[in-house]
Amino acid sequence: MLSLEQKGHNELSMKVTVNLPENVGLKEFDFIVYVASKLYEDGLVSSGQAAEMAGLSKRAFIEILGKYGVSLYSQSEDDLLNDIKNA
Repeated sequence: MLSLEQKGHNELSMKVTVNLPENVGLKEFDFIVYVASKLYEDGLVSSGQAAEMAGLSKRAFIEILGKYGVSLYSQSEDDLLNDIKNA
C-alpha cells in the first residue's frame, strides 16, 4: 500500500506498507533503518533525511550504518578526491 501526504510547502511524504514473510526475521525498526540506509547509500536521501526516516538522531544513524553494510563514506573516487581537496 502506498500513500502520499503533504508535509510542508512543496514537500511530499510517502508512506509504504510492506507485507514481509515471517521468515525474513526483520523487526520493524531494522527494516526501516535498512531501507533508510540503502536510500542514503544510493544518494537518494541525505544522512539527516535517512535518520529522520528511522526516527534517530543523525549521530545515532551514522553510528549504526555499518551494521547494515553501509559506509559513511562515498565509494566514488571523484567524491573522495573532492573530500580530500576540500579538507
